[in-house]
Parts: sequence; C-alpha cells; structure tokens
Amino acid sequence: MTIEELIKTQPHSLSRRAYDFAFKVHRGQKRLSGEPYFNHVVGTAQSLLDWRLDEVSIAAGLLHDVVEDSDYTIEDLQKEFGDEVAFLVDGVTKLGRLKYRGAERQVESLRKMILALSQDLRVVLIKLADRLYNMRTLDALPPHKQKRIALETSEIYAPLAYRLGMQRLSGELQDLAFPYLYPQEHTWLREQVKNRYHIREAYLRRIAPKVEEALKEASIDILNIDFRAKRYSSLYKKLLRYEMDVDKIHDLIAFRIVVTSLPDCYNALGIIHQLFPPVPGRIKDYIALPKPNGYQSIHTTVFGPEQRAIEFQIRTQEMHDEAENGIAAHWAYEQTKGTGAYVKRTSSFADMNDITWVHQLRSWQEKFADSEEFIESLKVDFFKDRIFCLTPQGEVVDLPLGSTPVDFAYQIHSEIGNQCVGARVNQKFVPLDYELSSSDVVEIAIQKNKKPSVSWLNFVKTSNARDHIRAVLRSSRSQNGLLRQAARESELRLTVYDRPGLLRDIVETISRSHVNVLSVTTNPISKSRLQLFKIKCNTVNKEKLQKLLLKLKGTKEVKETSYLLS
Repeated sequence: MTIEELIKTQPHSLSRRAYDFAFKVHRGQKRLSGEPYFNHVVGTAQSLLDWRLDEVSIAAGLLHDVVEDSDYTIEDLQKEFGDEVAFLVDGVTKLGRLKYRGAERQVESLRKMILALSQDLRVVLIKLADRLYNMRTLDALPPHKQKRIALETSEIYAPLAYRLGMQRLSGELQDLAFPYLYPQEHTWLREQVKNRYHIREAYLRRIAPKVEEALKEASIDILNIDFRAKRYSSLYKKLLRYEMDVDKIHDLIAFRIVVTSLPDCYNALGIIHQLFPPVPGRIKDYIALPKPNGYQSIHTTVFGPEQRAIEFQIRTQEMHDEAENGIAAHWAYEQTKGTGAYVKRTSSFADMNDITWVHQLRSWQEKFADSEEFIESLKVDFFKDRIFCLTPQGEVVDLPLGSTPVDFAYQIHSEIGNQCVGARVNQKFVPLDYELSSSDVVEIAIQKNKKPSVSWLNFVKTSNARDHIRAVLRSSRSQNGLLRQAARESELRLTVYDRPGLLRDIVETISRSHVNVLSVTTNPISKSRLQLFKIKCNTVNKEKLQKLLLKLKGTKEVKETSYLLS
C-alpha cells in the first residue's frame, strides 16, 4: 500500500490530516535536485508504512520537517495533532541537527539521540526513514556534503539500524554510502562482479528445483525460496580479508528458505545436508543462539554440484520479518473491522528495557564530561563491529571487536573485572590482553580483594572497563603510588599438570597467604601435558614467598616451583 492509497481509504484519519497539512506547508518548496520537497516527506512516511509502524508515526513522518521549514512551532502541531505526534516531531527535529563533525556539536546532538532512544524509539525510526530517502537522492548535493553525509550514514545511522535488528535497512544505507566514500573501490568492484552475479544466480536456479523437491518430499511446508545477493559494501569488506580475490568468495548469492515452523528449520537443514555434504565448521545456528540484535536463522555452507560452495539460510516467516525490519517488526497492527484497507495501528512495542545496549546508552550518557571521550566511547562501544562471546554457562556477552578478557570480565560485573587475575579461552589459558573472537567461551579467574592494574588501561577496549579501572585507581592512594608498588613484585613459576579449576585453587592458596596476584600467564612445555604458570605477585618478601611455594607444592598437580624477584 502507498501513502496515497492510504489517505484515500481513510479520508478523516490522522494520516490524511497530516498529509494535507504537510502539503500546504511545503507547497512551492524545492530540493536541490529540483523535485518538490513534499516528495521527501511522503517518501519518509512511505518507509514507515512499509515497516508497519503505527498511524501516529506515519503522521509524524509526514510532518517531521514542518518546524524546520516553516513558521509553525511544536506548540502549533501539539494543538493540531496532539501530544504524541508533537513529541515525535520534536525528537526528529532535534536529531536533524546532528552533524558528524566538531566534538562539542557532536556530543550534544548524540546525547539528544540517546534521549530519543530512551524515551521513544519511534523518533529514531522516523529519523532512519528520513535518512534513507536523503541517501537515495544524495547525488544532487555538492561533493563535500555528499562525503560528510555518507560518512555520517556509514558510521552512525547504518550501524544504529543494524543494532536495532533492521538488517535490510542497514545494508541499504551502507550500500548507498559506499560509492561516495570509496568511489574508485566501488567502480572496481562493480566491474569485477557484474558478470559473476548472473553466473552465480543461474547456477543456483539450476539447483533450486532439486532442493524444493527434496524438501516437499520430506513434508516440509515451504513459504518461499529465493536468493540473497551479497551487498557491495559487505562484499568489499569481505574481500579485504581475502586478498581482494573475488574467486575466493563463495556467497555472492545465497539460498534463502522460509518455512512455517521452528522444527521445519532443522528438518530442512538435515535434508540439505543429505543432498550436499556440508563444509566443516560452516554451520551457524543463530536460532539456538540469536545475535544480540534479535537476528535468528540457520546458516550452512555446503559443497554443491561441481564442488562449488553454496550458502543456505533457513528461517521461519517471523524470523524473516524480524531479520528484515528488526525492531519495527514488533509493532502490532490490526485491520479496522469492516474494511480491508489500512487500519488504525497501535504501538504495542516490547519493553525497551529488554534491549540492554539501549539501557546502557541511557545510563552512560551522563558519565562523560569530555566531549571527545564521549564520542570515542559511543563509536567504540555501540557503532563498531561486534563480537559475541560466551560464559561457561552459555550466556552471550556482546562486545566491540578487539575486546580482551578484561573487557569481558567488566561486562559481566565490575567486581569480576576488578578481581580478574587470569583467563581461559576455549579451555586454554591466555594473557589478559588477548584479543577475543566471536564464539569464544571465556572463563575468568578472580582473586578476592584484588585491585585492577594500571597497565590494563593500555589494552582494554570498552569505556565500561576503562571507567571502572580509573575509578578504583583514583580511590587507591595515587597512580604514582601504584606504579611504585608495581615495581616491587615477584614472579612465581609453577610447572603443573593442568586441570579444570587448578588456577582457581592456586589463586586461593596465594590469597590465604595474604599475597595479591597481579597477573597470570601460561605456556605449554614442549609437547608434554605440562604447563608453566607465571604468576606475578605484589611482594618481594623472600620468607613469605618460600612459605607460599611450600604450600603450593602440596597441590598434587604442581611438580616444580621457583620464584624471581624484579
């Protein structure tokens, strides 16, 4: 349904009144492209209608530029259309002042965006719809504006859409920004893949009937089978990891299968693996373990005919709707009784407090007195590529790319971070500055009453970790005192047969001797089962160290002990 069809079927609706009002306000106004400005507000509202938002949101989308482009005020809109519409328009107006340049202006605008996120996410969705239309018509602007708006879109709005689960919108925004940010790379990429897409799709279309027949024979109810072409911006990022060799990219176009039920997703996976052997290590079950933005689907890569790799994505219709429209898919709507046309939609969206990162944004925004620090924090913690690690209990921890076990520990709890002395990743000991990857299982070893090390500030990635470390350092003597203390340390060296829980037992023994563990590193000894534990401690008291080593020798897995003084 189009906006024009909507207002014809609902002549006395809020949407119709907003449409007529916006038409009157923007009459005669032109964009730089020469098109009527009214086209922009209708295009914005059309996206909101496509995303199935409520009628108040669509009315606000039609009116979102009224205050900026006329003498009408928010109070005027409040009288004419009510408090809710006025609130949304006011929020979008404030977000419209965001320009990705100049730290002071940036931080104020971004804080307004956070406030909008906290109070009503529809403000952000209207802004995203507005940005989508502007990006589709960006070619009319001068080059310096094109690059600034494209950069802002790529670094702020597209990642924000992704975090809201709106993957289709995020991908389109990144694709629209790509040629303005990297024109030469975009031209090269188009030349490289223009024929490959057609060849790849033709190959998959030959296979599709065989896949569909096998699924139907297994009584799997198929709602849709289609193909998803990899976006240029996403393809380019992947090529950077594959030496820019397009022949190494096997998912230029992937199968997408939509079925009716959750069991059918797994049944379909089994049928596909009967047809084609799976590529080892290339099955990703985002149904059992959804991404933090809500994305659910099963991905598998198989060897198809001619030994060519094929990616399949399997999901239900509900999962597909959420994968396409994310948070917007949660808005409930129903048809007005007696009509087959557009209805009065109501916003009965799920509790925003369930979205952890939105809650974190809301609570963190007041912490930063320094504008540049706030900008960097926001970019790193919420708009950078994410990784998804697991606790030993299977809980997902969402972190920015490049995070370390210390970042992980602070994300769990501030005291876990403060008391962290070591970490095991996938059952292997790693240093505390180790860079984590998605799907890593991370186990943190702690020592009670331990304090964080000044050196951690050199490698932690999240502002959450950095803030807590600094807070503890400020409350302890002074940083100079801690640094002097760090110079008076010893290193325990233990040759051990490792087992689960051994490090915890060793740390507890050290704690009972009133010695503070500063850090733990481990190294395998040749090809044996032995490990070398190197444990830095905050004491150089030889008598205390010798007594401690005697206690540690009482642990049966500890074979040899020694110490070094620094």
